[in-house]
This record gives sequence, structure tokens and C-alpha cells, in this order.
Amino acid sequence: MSSPRLTRRQALRLAAAALALPLAHRLGAQAPRRREFDVRDYGAAGNGVALDTTAIQRAIDEASAAGAGSRVLVPGGRKYLIGALQLKGAIDFHLADDAELLVSTDPADFGPAAAINAREAQGLIISGTGRINGRSREFMTHFDEADEWWRPKPFRPRLMVLTGCKDFAVRGISFFEAPSWTLHLVGCERGQIDGVRIRNQMDVPNCDGIDPDHCRDLEISNCHVTCGDDAIVIKTTRAAAAAGGSSNIRVRDWVLETQDSGVKIGTETVADIRGIRFERCEIKSSCRGCTIQLRDEGNVSDVLFRDITFVSRYHAAPWWGRGEAISFTALPRTPQTKVGRISSVRVENVTGRAENSVCLSGCAESRLSDITFNKVAVTLDRWTKYPGQVWDNRPTTAYPGLEPHGTPGIHVRYADQVALRDCRIGWGSNRPDYFTHALEAHDVTGLTHPGFTDEAAHPDRDAAIAIR
Repeated sequence: MSSPRLTRRQALRLAAAALALPLAHRLGAQAPRRREFDVRDYGAAGNGVALDTTAIQRAIDEASAAGAGSRVLVPGGRKYLIGALQLKGAIDFHLADDAELLVSTDPADFGPAAAINAREAQGLIISGTGRINGRSREFMTHFDEADEWWRPKPFRPRLMVLTGCKDFAVRGISFFEAPSWTLHLVGCERGQIDGVRIRNQMDVPNCDGIDPDHCRDLEISNCHVTCGDDAIVIKTTRAAAAAGGSSNIRVRDWVLETQDSGVKIGTETVADIRGIRFERCEIKSSCRGCTIQLRDEGNVSDVLFRDITFVSRYHAAPWWGRGEAISFTALPRTPQTKVGRISSVRVENVTGRAENSVCLSGCAESRLSDITFNKVAVTLDRWTKYPGQVWDNRPTTAYPGLEPHGTPGIHVRYADQVALRDCRIGWGSNRPDYFTHALEAHDVTGLTHPGFTDEAAHPDRDAAIAIR
């Protein structure tokens, strides 16, 4: 028996009712699923021996072709040997569970690229709890006992380079033993890096943690970083000068350990850097706690260091930095360099222990201006075996790279409008003869220091405050 024929009005009513139903009900009670591309389905062996670059790249390419919301799944329980991978926009590249990308040691597997790359990828997400293993020791020739660091081979790749990416995120993943820079962001905008962990070797040179370079509008939070070189350093390098300046970058809630600078701007500063916030960071070890190194034609302004604790110490001679507690320096890279200026910098509620001075040092070519310290407390002491009584000005050929100098608590020179409010300098139990004044200033205008009452390291010899 045939079904009764619907009138046009009945059909329209049924259609309207169907459109009013939830989408999941219209699709058979199932919500639309994100398309997932498992790298094993493309031939990835995951045995740590066979090269899986081609298989994983095929999964990336097909996920990208499938459109926004696609996920490339790298399952856990396996190690995937890789050369250079090229990520695409609008996908989630997901390292599930304990999945490990094991970096190949064969230069032929990389060309000029890093292990993980993305260029102009909008909406890219890199997520998961897996890790990227850079195998740093296998890119070294030997450990130099005298200099206390590993000597690198001619080739050593960076682990991840994102170039020109927008509206992106890197969440949760870990980086392990990077042989060179770990995460380099070049000309990126509107990005979030959250919960990333970096565990590099402390004695491998140039294994920076995170390097935002010519980037804007970034939030970098909740990261735990151990590395030999700068833990977080905001740059404007000459190679990427066309990408513009760096601005509106917030770094917060970090725990870090390094043999170089803890939180840093510079040294590459060919374009302006402004609107930078470092907040709530614990620097367990460093060669400089909070650092601005201006060496090129760009300007650095509107910078905040707030709620930071640090330890800063001397290391073996090849390592840059000489245990300076806080170091803001503006010096020309070469005698021919037209160097920019550092201005409008605030340091608030910062506490640390260091083997060397707080150095606020401009030069005849570039004076610091509008520097405010509020509730900054530093204790100077000596506890390592390395020679002291020197400041590290490198890189510069216009001035001495290593400058012999006594160690005051705070040293200010070639600066204007410097305010030290409720600041304190303390001295530890080991006070060598070259420890001097609590505050020393040369060629400074507008210096104020309300509430600064501490004594010199050797009060029977030196005045607490020396302004010349």
C-alpha cells in the first residue's frame, strides 16, 4: 500500500521542523567529528630507526587539504625518526601521550630547515604531551673540560622555527636536548605558547629556549625551561629586518634555569622593541637575571619586569655574562653602529642573589632614560670559583668587551631620570675587597633614591653612595 502523498504545505512544515532540530539529531544523533589523520595510516613505523619524515608529511598535507579543524595524530608509545617537517595552517599537529619525534642526525635530512617548520601558517595548533628529542650530544664533537662546555659539530639543527605565522598556538609539548635554538618565532603575530617544557643540556652553547624575533601580540605563559643559553629572549635580528619590530609580548609564570640570561631583550635590536612584560618568573640560575642588551639601531621602550626572583652567578670564561644581577646596557656593536636608545623601563618587586652588580649602563652615543626601580632587593655575595671584578659588555668592538671594574651593588652611568624607590642592597658573608659601594653613579642626571639607605660592602673604607 503506497504512502499518502504530502501536500506542499505539509512538506514545508516538515522541512522547517527538521531544520529546527539540533545538528547532531539531523545527522543520526552524532555531532560532526573533527577529521583525524593518524600518521601510522600513512606508513609511519614509529620504531626510532626507519625515517618517518615522508609518512608524517603526507598526513600533514592531507589534513591541510581537508580543511580547518583537521588533526594530525602522532600516537604515543612510539619514537618517530624525522628530518625536516613542514606544518600547514588550520591544523592541529598533536603529539599524543608520550609520543616522541626523534631528530635525525643526518644533515641530508634537513637541508637549511629546522626539524619542525611552518611558514605563513594561519590557525596552526601544535599540541599534546609528547616531546621533540633533539639528541644534542650526538651533534657535539667532545666536551671541553677547560671551558666547561660541549664543542658542536658543523651541523646542528634548530628544533622548531615558525615564520610569519598568525593566530597560532603551541601548547603542552616538551622539547628535549636541543642542539641549537629550541623554538624560534620569526615575524609571527597573535600567538599563544602555554605550558611548554624545555629540557636542554646546561653545558651546550646556543641552545636558547624561546626566541620571539620581530613578533607581535604574543602570550607566553606557564613554561618550564632548562637550557645552556638565554631562556627567553626577544629580538629583532638583521636577517628578518623586513618583518618589522617586536611589540606587545607578555611572558608570565615561568620557572627557568640557564647558564646565560634568564629573561632578556637583545642583543640583536635592528628594529624597535616595545610593550614587553616579564611577570611572575622564577630564575633558579643564570649569568644575568633580567637583561636588556641594545647593540643596534632599534630602540627599546615600555618594558616591565615585575614579581621576579633570580640567582645570577659567574660561569666558565667562554659563557657570556659575569653574574650581573640586572643588566641594561646600550652600546654600539661596532664603532660604526648608530645605536638606538633604552627608555621607559620599570622594574618592580624583583628580588635576587648575585655575584655581580646591577648595571645600568648607557654610553656617550646612547644615554639610558626614564628607568624606575621600585622595591628591588639584591644581595651580593661570592660562592663560585671563577675570577670576579669584571663586567661583560659583549658583543661590542667599540668598547671593552670585558671591563675590569669593582663591584658596587648598583652602578649607573650615562643615564637620565633614574628613580630607585625603596630599593635595598645586601651583602653576603663573602665580601672580597673589590665589593664597594651600595650605589655608584657616573654622568647621571635626575637620579633619585628615596628609601635607599644600605651601607657599603666595606663601610669602614667606602661610602654607601658615591655619585660623581
